[in-house]
Amino acid sequence: MSSNESPSKLDNQLFFAFYATNLSLNKYYRKLLSPYGLTYPQYLVMLILWENDHLTVSEIGKKIFLESSTLTPLLKRLESLNLIERKRSSSDERMVLISTTEKAKDLEKEVASIPEKILASVKCDPEKTCALTEDLRVIRANISKEE
Repeated sequence: MSSNESPSKLDNQLFFAFYATNLSLNKYYRKLLSPYGLTYPQYLVMLILWENDHLTVSEIGKKIFLESSTLTPLLKRLESLNLIERKRSSSDERMVLISTTEKAKDLEKEVASIPEKILASVKCDPEKTCALTEDLRVIRANISKEE
């Protein structure tokens, strides 16, 4: 942005750039995930569980910044797709443990190329992509302090 451009113009708004980019990414993810019957938030949950199976609802929610009231219907949908199992903890009835099924393990192999497809579509230098990812983490953390 040049010094004579107003920072209040829409095209100069940092978070409008995030918003517009997010819309484009969601559209592309929708295209890539629709053959598998997954939404992007469902895909995120599966990524979490593929990294570390047998998590509680609250542990999953913390990782993707969702409240359990938002996460529960999403988990029920994944359960209806036979991708996860939900079971009450035997040590604490209030906790629900989420684990993957064999079908989910097969799906993991099928969707393994999605991150590479996303990165290829971005067409940015890998170092810039890593730096941007870290910058976004810092921005999120700083904004979270202000909430």
